[in-house]
Amino acid sequence: MTHTIGCTTRPYSTLSFAEACGRIAAAGYTDVAVFRNEGAMPVDSDSTPAQVKTAREAAAGAGLCPSMIIGRTQLNLGLEKAVADYRHMIDNSAALGARWLLDCGVGNAALYDDYLELMRQCAPHAEAAGIAITMKPHGGISLTTADLLRAHRAVSHPAFGICYDPGNIIYYTKGERRPEEDMVEAVPVSTVFIVKDCIVEDGTADVNVTAGDGLVDFPAVLGAFAAGGFRGPLYVECVGSKEPAAVDRDIAFTLGYVKGILAST
Repeated sequence: MTHTIGCTTRPYSTLSFAEACGRIAAAGYTDVAVFRNEGAMPVDSDSTPAQVKTAREAAAGAGLCPSMIIGRTQLNLGLEKAVADYRHMIDNSAALGARWLLDCGVGNAALYDDYLELMRQCAPHAEAAGIAITMKPHGGISLTTADLLRAHRAVSHPAFGICYDPGNIIYYTKGERRPEEDMVEAVPVSTVFIVKDCIVEDGTADVNVTAGDGLVDFPAVLGAFAAGGFRGPLYVECVGSKEPAAVDRDIAFTLGYVKGILAST
């Protein structure tokens, strides 16, 4: 089965969303994951219909499907307002044409219970809108694979899954955990895969690394996901370069690298 392989706009964060889309399409991708560009999200929970339309048209103009968008919870507002805000984000994601809403969890332990309740209340709304929430490792409530699995069980809804990000497993544990150690448990409930590597030098972790140049054993990890029946999309999030022309080369290389691994599994 052919997997969808998209690219986030993160490597082009200093450029406009439209320019990022053009470069991602030129590198051979069919899908874009919407991250921050020029310091702001092209679409957020408080975006107007006109803003959503502008972003949708920018992606379409480049020939890309904006199939995933990164979101965030506003639990500092209190649970009731946070739920309302997140439902707006779901609605705007659907209007954009996204299929996946990427969530980063919450870092404040005092808000863990509220986060899980927010997801329980919002998952049915997401399902009705044709959106699947996918939670990535990002420290806090989603530090390790075990934490992701625990959250998945607690929410227990088909519209809430795991986004497996092997680079973040290393990054947020500063190398104490490796994705290869417990990835098999995550495969059955993972709906999205983030292609991200990581290095750790003198106790400092860095994910601004092109896949294959860091600590993640991508042939092993992607092989395990393929063998386990994973059929979801994959999105390239980070590369080693910063200048747009060099990023162009990095994301094109990564697309070929991932395709090659998947073809051999």
